[in-house]
Amino acid sequence: MAERDSYKYHLKEGRRVVYRGITYDLPRRAAEHRNDFPKATLKQVGRRTTREAAFKWERNGGRRPYR
Repeated sequence: MAERDSYKYHLKEGRRVVYRGITYDLPRRAAEHRNDFPKATLKQVGRRTTREAAFKWERNGGRRPYR
């Protein structure tokens, strides 16, 4: 069984999502984004997931995949 080690996230400025992505480490990724988006906040989307499922979510534009 694959390990659930990836996080999905939205980077938001106010109510607007400016970036969607995946990472292993949310605090590190938030710090990296601060250079380009100093006023943005990083919000976790859902629970930790497998890397494969996270990539699928990212390829779908950061939305739930339809089955």
